[in-house]
Amino acid sequence: MAENIEKYKSLSKDIVTLSRNTILVNLRFMDMALAELVTVPSFEENGIATDGVHFIYNPMYILKSYAKDKYLINRNYLHILLHCLYRHNFISSIRNQKVWDLACDIAVENNINELRMISFESPCESNQNKVINELKRNIKILTAEKIYKYYLGKGFSDEKYEKIRENFYADSHDIWYSAGKNAEEEDGEPKDNYNLGDNSNSNSQNTLGTGEKQLQAERWKEISERVEKDLETFSKQKSDTAGSLIQNLGEVNRERYDYKSFLKKFAIMGEAMKINDDEFDYVFYTYGLKLFKNTPLIEPLEYKDIKMIRDFAIIIDTSGSVKGELVQAFVNKTYNILKETESFFSKINLYIIQCDAEVQEAVKITSQEEFENYIKNMKLCGFGGTDFRPAFDFVNNLVEKGELPKLKGVIYFTDGFGYFPSKKPSYDAAFVFIRGEAHEPNVPPWAIKLILDKEEI
Repeated sequence: MAENIEKYKSLSKDIVTLSRNTILVNLRFMDMALAELVTVPSFEENGIATDGVHFIYNPMYILKSYAKDKYLINRNYLHILLHCLYRHNFISSIRNQKVWDLACDIAVENNINELRMISFESPCESNQNKVINELKRNIKILTAEKIYKYYLGKGFSDEKYEKIRENFYADSHDIWYSAGKNAEEEDGEPKDNYNLGDNSNSNSQNTLGTGEKQLQAERWKEISERVEKDLETFSKQKSDTAGSLIQNLGEVNRERYDYKSFLKKFAIMGEAMKINDDEFDYVFYTYGLKLFKNTPLIEPLEYKDIKMIRDFAIIIDTSGSVKGELVQAFVNKTYNILKETESFFSKINLYIIQCDAEVQEAVKITSQEEFENYIKNMKLCGFGGTDFRPAFDFVNNLVEKGELPKLKGVIYFTDGFGYFPSKKPSYDAAFVFIRGEAHEPNVPPWAIKLILDKEEI
């Protein structure tokens, strides 16, 4: 029996090595990704899986799969590598695990199909394409995140998701979640619930802890960015067969922006009526209460320096190519951030300027109530050409006249078609674009470029 086990392990190892070499020969940009995963045989695993460090496989599964279809292990190995490159297995929290698993599998299988390479073919492709074609009618780029959001809105039953996933399944995702939030809440440490088997290639016998997963996610981000660059050269040589792979890598590797955090970059220090807990000494306070009963030795400071926005300007591009509903959504989003207690002075000095080829309207806002009233009655003006310079000239004039004495920055919401000022103003300037709805030019070196998804506003 022991001899058979060793034989199975040896044969399966040869097949896995052959698959690794096949991927490397056909997709040489995958070299770093292949080198990152340590292959680990485990009879505890039913099929194949990864935790981002190991390629874990059941030797019997490898042998049976290869006997059934000599290309299947190639495809499934590549399937796992793509999960890692997209960091699907490093998700921190997920609302519906079944939907996420399905979305991840569809995203990577679609990429493999579009490579159109014999070494990665699958008899399931025709059934897969029925699902994929329906998704493509509703989603521009088939990333796991976008597919996940789409399917959540469908509200399918668990049985429906399982039925769809049958044609996309390649690897178990259980290990992705085994050291997650619920495991940590039990005793502060990830559960030691995954046995990798007798592994001579790795010194790890457990799932990755939270800190390790974070480090490994960063490592895969570096590899993914490297693959993306190498893939551009590969794609030129292979026509457009790697097009969706490039798109997905570009999508997952692009910098994610938090508009709320971004807006706070324009904040200035100001004094507000707020108890300053940072400079309050509780020792003397409680000692006074104890010594003199209800009379404290010191009182909390009634003023605190906190970051708030006082002087500010929002410029809205109202040229004919800008969609009104996006403008409205952007202004609403900005207002909702500014009105938060720690981001809004009771008395503010805010200008909202509408400009196409010239300034069409400039409204001064001095309170939260005025801002709310402006939003309720907001009407767009202009719809001509686009020139950014008149709006900056207008703001510069306000600064010179002392109307915006502590101006920290200006945010310009635009579709990107226009003429920029030739030099940097005395304040920070950010140009905000909506992905897919705007031309995204190379802004001047002094300008900040922020690209948001529709969902982010």
